[in-house]
Amino acid sequence: MHHDERAERPGSQGEHQIQRDLGTVDRADRFYGEQVLDRLNSRMTEFVARQEMFFLATADGHGECDSTFRAGPPGFLQVIDATTLAYPEYRGNGVMASLGNIRENPHVGILMIDFSHDRIGLHVNGRAQLVTDEAMRRRYPGLPVDAVPGRRPQMWVEVEVEEAYIHCSKHIPRLVKAPLRQSVDGGQGAAGDGGQAWGTDDVRRKGGDYFGAAARGHGLAPR
Repeated sequence: MHHDERAERPGSQGEHQIQRDLGTVDRADRFYGEQVLDRLNSRMTEFVARQEMFFLATADGHGECDSTFRAGPPGFLQVIDATTLAYPEYRGNGVMASLGNIRENPHVGILMIDFSHDRIGLHVNGRAQLVTDEAMRRRYPGLPVDAVPGRRPQMWVEVEVEEAYIHCSKHIPRLVKAPLRQSVDGGQGAAGDGGQAWGTDDVRRKGGDYFGAAARGHGLAPR
């Protein structure tokens, strides 16, 4: 195969080698040719705009990986244009694993899955950069303001789309959203969303020590 295959075919050299080993080159090329875009088309844009969650993969400068989950009201993952996505980062556990990885290595992978309606997924791979809230709002004045009083993003992650392609429905289960339990005081949460604790610092509402790591004292403390 031509020495600059990477420039001619999407994907990594490793996946190209495995395709040759397992005899899937023709199938892979059909998928590349028919399904892998370098931007979001109109149907992808509509899909992204209604998602309430996505999975994010990052790696540091040494290639050590981290995967995480982001969620928010529909539209929290903003489609700026056909080649640009952006989402806000709020106060979390203070570790900043994903943002730290992006600072060392801008390559990110986003996976969105619709479990309840179309049972289909969308992959978006691209290059990310960290942007302050002030800078994002200067560049994109139409960005929504958070409905929770006083809550502002600590940072935005802006992603330049390089690949966008389908995740087939073959093994995606159909899941139906259940109503969230009301909070102990009978309230409906800050945004009236059935008790979803967006951005909370309440340890109990964040899950507490669900896995017993703190109770067992086995954390990886700095040395």
